[in-house]
Amino acid sequence: MDVLWSPWRYAYITDESKRTLPKDACVFCELLKINDDEKTLILHRAKYNFVILNIYPYITGHLMIVPFEHTADLDAIEKEITDEMMDLTKQSTTALREVYAPQGFNIGINIGSAAGAGIAGHIHQHVMPRWSGDANFVTTICETRVIPEDLQTTYAKLKDKFK
Repeated sequence: MDVLWSPWRYAYITDESKRTLPKDACVFCELLKINDDEKTLILHRAKYNFVILNIYPYITGHLMIVPFEHTADLDAIEKEITDEMMDLTKQSTTALREVYAPQGFNIGINIGSAAGAGIAGHIHQHVMPRWSGDANFVTTICETRVIPEDLQTTYAKLKDKFK
């Protein structure tokens, strides 16, 4: 029997606050209301967007840049918002490069459920550091991801890079 040890998942699955969202609530908008950036894993709040760790990371360091404005459509938001998204994307790649020394990055926006957006009602841009071989047989054959550090450790490593 194979065992994957991920003790950080227990804290997540037993956190009752994650189960109290109204059915049609937007998780990003609700996280902003909590106003506790460390608890919600918000690394940085800029003028129009915020940078947050993905709680379902594809890989360690998986960040998202999210507009404060709740919209599902990229073409519905103002240019200064998308300009800042790109500036924060650049800042995120710099931070990730300094902390994790990745060999590359995946950067992208999934617009709509059909395109793979997990939260289709509120656009957000993903920034993921990548290394050769990081999506090895465990992911491709076993449909399992191995994340080598918990989210609080990732948060602590990256937080100061966004000041």
